[in-house]
Amino acid sequence: MPELAQTLAVWALPVLFAITLHEVAHGWAARALGDSTAAMMGRLSLNPLKHVDPVGTIVVPLVFVLMQSSFLFGWAKPVPVSVRNLKHPRRDMALVAVAGPASNLGMALGWGVLLKLALAQGATEGLWLGVELMAKAGIGFNLMLMALNLLPVPPLDGAKVLSGLLPPALGAQFDRIAPYGMFILVGLMFAGLLGPLMRPLIVAGQALLVAVLGFA
Repeated sequence: MPELAQTLAVWALPVLFAITLHEVAHGWAARALGDSTAAMMGRLSLNPLKHVDPVGTIVVPLVFVLMQSSFLFGWAKPVPVSVRNLKHPRRDMALVAVAGPASNLGMALGWGVLLKLALAQGATEGLWLGVELMAKAGIGFNLMLMALNLLPVPPLDGAKVLSGLLPPALGAQFDRIAPYGMFILVGLMFAGLLGPLMRPLIVAGQALLVAVLGFA
């Protein structure tokens, strides 16, 4: 039980912040591009309670943590975006979509700064050791969430980005796979292909942390 309590204490805040701010970032980007739907519905708040999905934000990450899985993900309630309010719907929707993974990369960098501060203390117990463990969890989870969401499979953000980058006719063709996206994701997971597909993106994120902060 002490180990379980420690694990939950280390992972709770990183997971909650990563999932919540990911969705808020979509809303911020949408508002900047002309759609205030999320703002009018009170979804630009940093209050996690406004974004928590009982299954995606709590149950699913908790199960993966308790299983001590090397793979961990989750989701919050999607922020509503009205495409018709965007001036350039396809391009702007791609920008709204990429804002989520970009926020996770930014949070990974933020946790990296905190990790450097913790390591500088050289603590082997107490508060700074807790900060070190939490920062490592924050870096890992945010890079994993970023990589997962950049995959071009509906309903992930990467699919919206790819659709917006393709010529309209090709984008419309690509959008037709949306109803089958979850089946594709589950199939990739059970086939053991989801991790290998995410790994290059995670490695790229780690390389950025090394370049900016000086460590992996």
